[in-house]
Amino acid sequence: MELIADLMSRFPRAGRVTFIGVRPARREPVIALASVVVTAGGLAGDHRARPGPRAVTLIQAEHLPAIAALSGRDTVDPALLRRNLAVGGINLSALRGRVFRLGGAVLKGVDVCAPCSRMEELLGPGGYNAMRGHGGITAQVLEEGPVALGDAVTAVADQA
Repeated sequence: MELIADLMSRFPRAGRVTFIGVRPARREPVIALASVVVTAGGLAGDHRARPGPRAVTLIQAEHLPAIAALSGRDTVDPALLRRNLAVGGINLSALRGRVFRLGGAVLKGVDVCAPCSRMEELLGPGGYNAMRGHGGITAQVLEEGPVALGDAVTAVADQA
């Protein structure tokens, strides 16, 4: 019989970066990028970049249709949701507490990235609740490096 830790350490495949975004100033729209450098504080060019456990915000690309449906929209642009990165093909919730490689950078999933009250403004009434459970995770930067659209996202076998 396998231990739960063994089951939790396996992923069926690598994920992929599907969106990269930075906000140059508070309350400014997110600017979508093809690539970025992940620094100790977060994504270069993002006004919130500062070292710590919440340096980078990630959202599950597969959750975008759910957020759209729950907010009464046909689609939701990931830039609207104010996260730095959208990732598809790997379960972000399973990366909480784990070290993972994202392109040329290494991060550690830290916590749930809860929605903020701006979702009411950006998605309309009920936008906050549409995001609940779909907000993604925050991550701490362990190793700086470049990240581009399409880069692989993989769990690191040896935990730091």
